Amino acid sequence: MPKSFNHTILGVSIAIILVVLFGGFGPAGVNASQSDGAYRQMGVYEEVLHKIQTDYVTDPNIQNVTTGALHGLLESLDPDSSYLTQAEYANYVEHQHEGQAQVGMDVSKRYGYGSVISVIPGSPAEKAHVEDGDLIESINGHSTREMSVAMIRLLLEGKPGTSVTFQLVRHMKPEPDDISLTRAAVIPPSLFQQQYENSSILYLRPVVLTRERVDDIVARLREMPKDNNRKVLLDLRDVAEGDPQQGIRLANAFLQGGTIAMLQGQTVPTETFKADTSKFVTAAPLVVLVNHGTAGAAELVAAAILDDKRGDLVGERTFGEGAEQKTFTLPDGSALMLTIAKYQSPSGKKIEDDAVTPNIAVNQNSAEVPEAESNPQEPRTDDQLNKALEILKQKNA
Repeated sequence: MPKSFNHTILGVSIAIILVVLFGGFGPAGVNASQSDGAYRQMGVYEEVLHKIQTDYVTDPNIQNVTTGALHGLLESLDPDSSYLTQAEYANYVEHQHEGQAQVGMDVSKRYGYGSVISVIPGSPAEKAHVEDGDLIESINGHSTREMSVAMIRLLLEGKPGTSVTFQLVRHMKPEPDDISLTRAAVIPPSLFQQQYENSSILYLRPVVLTRERVDDIVARLREMPKDNNRKVLLDLRDVAEGDPQQGIRLANAFLQGGTIAMLQGQTVPTETFKADTSKFVTAAPLVVLVNHGTAGAAELVAAAILDDKRGDLVGERTFGEGAEQKTFTLPDGSALMLTIAKYQSPSGKKIEDDAVTPNIAVNQNSAEVPEAESNPQEPRTDDQLNKALEILKQKNA
């Protein structure tokens, strides 16, 4: 490879890193100490690349080295920030405009690999017994360690009837399983509701937090009899899909006042979401169920209920997903998907960094039968549900 080309790649890679760090090619808007520190790091990066060029065992592909460095740089910030090469971004944009079929998994990255946040009931993934917390080691033979979250999600989608093959590392299994799933139009089940304790406890499980689903929940809450013997059990376990604004809206249905959440970033003015009295629906005693599959909008609900002391959280620590992103296209056709702001709980904890820890910890019962989850008729097999019902029984309406 000609030295002049190597130097060009080196210069471009350093320029891109400056864009990532400062949003431009110079120190404008950055204080002197930050600028000096960054340029020193650029010097280190340049020296490392030079040593790779001159002393590595073989003549390396510097473009691949730089691409790997940029992937690592973005992922060192948070799991959702991504660098997409020109080819990856073109593929991403093309598929964004197509109606894609799915396999029914919400995914992010943990431990360097694709990680399953939650699984949609009735989806191909659920039928293959994929569970939240499982790791996706590779997709179609390519390691997810080398993929951005955006590309992992893109590869799992496709035309209806097509298949995707991936290696899945399951709980307590040393070797990954080879899984092949057929993509399909995945429609989340409708709002599930159940009455417990002589209809005094209304159990609601939304599965997703779309506008329509929050409308359904609000309608059920408004339909509750207005006597003083009504209580609510909101099951947000494995609820990972949804709009943050709908999570804020759902929390407001239970909150008459106070802060629901905050959104803050380096270049994003801090926004505080306060409870609107006109959107308040019920003061009924409340317990919320959460687990590792609770993410995003559902975490905003859980954090607000807990921090504002509106009710109890029962279950396990949530996943930790709550950020706003912006896509920056670069001159060579590549792109950055960068987290520009993160949601915070009323107490100031960043959801993406700290997740939400319930005040009453109950591990998920390993004996729980997966098929029973969409129709919880037998609470004896569900320790978390049993504990939530026990707490609600003790609460004064």
